[in-house]
Amino acid sequence: MTVIDPVAARQALQANPGLPADGKGPVFCEPWEAQAFAMTLALHARGLFAWTEWAAMLGETIKAAQAAGDPDTGATYYRHWLNTLERMVQEKAVTTDADLASHRDAWERAAARTPHGQPVELRTGDFGG
Repeated sequence: MTVIDPVAARQALQANPGLPADGKGPVFCEPWEAQAFAMTLALHARGLFAWTEWAAMLGETIKAAQAAGDPDTGATYYRHWLNTLERMVQEKAVTTDADLASHRDAWERAAARTPHGQPVELRTGDFGG
């Protein structure tokens, strides 16, 4: 279960007005959305970026997706959020394209062997496959 600091979540909501939310805070349809949100909050708390910088980059990501045909129904919001997170950590030299690709591939291998409805668990063998 992903635990999200409510004060940090409120700050993120203020800085990102398009964030899916209800009266209690951010709303997530899938666990990975909450995890991407929590990672973003943690990186912000560590000073990797200001919310204004994040919001500008997220806006760029969404505009590029819309220009490429994204229907802007809200269903892809966290996909844009994740793309922005990946871009931010690359631009800030926290990770590399190769590391991100390695982890994406590992998750795909782990997901492929995991029965539907079960948690996906990464194993050492999932990396470098």
